[in-house]
Amino acid sequence: MSAIGKGLRRRGRLMVQAVSPPRRGLGAVPSPRPTDGAEAYEAPRAPRLVESPVFVLSSVRSGSTLLRVLLNSHSRIRAPHEMHLRTVHARFARDFTADAMKALELDRTEIEHVLWDRLLHLELTRSGKEIIVDKTPPNTLIWPRLNRCWPNARYILLLRHPGAVITSLTHRRTDPDPEAIRAEVSRYSEKLEEARQSLPVHMIKYEELTAEPEKVTRGLCDHLDVPWEPGMLDYGSQDHGTFRPQLGDWSSTIKSGRIQRAREAGPEAPLSPRLAEIARAWGYPDR
Repeated sequence: MSAIGKGLRRRGRLMVQAVSPPRRGLGAVPSPRPTDGAEAYEAPRAPRLVESPVFVLSSVRSGSTLLRVLLNSHSRIRAPHEMHLRTVHARFARDFTADAMKALELDRTEIEHVLWDRLLHLELTRSGKEIIVDKTPPNTLIWPRLNRCWPNARYILLLRHPGAVITSLTHRRTDPDPEAIRAEVSRYSEKLEEARQSLPVHMIKYEELTAEPEKVTRGLCDHLDVPWEPGMLDYGSQDHGTFRPQLGDWSSTIKSGRIQRAREAGPEAPLSPRLAEIARAWGYPDR
């Protein structure tokens, strides 16, 4: 009877092993599991290392790289290349991770905010400066989230005539799609107009920045509560990192180290009724 019992138990173990999934080794990484429902909890805002960062809100092809290097030339302002914070995400790999974070008064959104804040603080600390400016144009599309993350953030609204933006994008791209370009400019313009009406912004125009750089940068310094420095206009004499795609403008214009007058809209850039309305609201002609 003892032998029969051992045989039956052994057969049972073998059957269980046969229908069970493979066992993980000691060094195996758990597979990601869905976190549906975890977002129902909204965490309170955690303390920030950088309480009042500065964000440049602009469309693409609006001179944000020029503005960056002018600001970065100031002894107290760090304006690095485009940081693309909105593409830096946190992921919960197991279904119990959300509960563990909730016990720490964190959710996935707030973890991302803490991470974004840490990245800004790290860059600011490395620079030895006092103020950090992020000029990534797609930040414009998520300005409500930036405002939620940093309620004390400061904003510079950099505008350019929508028709000139369309012209610049058309000339910049190898195989331009006119409809896609107009849709892109419209999307940015709508978000910029929302921000203009909703946030305490310091508004400047790219055309004025290139025509009267000293006057505009003096106003910027007043807004940021720092003294104006003449060296800001001589950005070509300083190191601003590599100019290359995905990190900002990399054209010969920005690489020249000289401020050059903004180009106007071309005949290929007629404005839709809505874009014309936004252009008028910004003080531009609607053509």
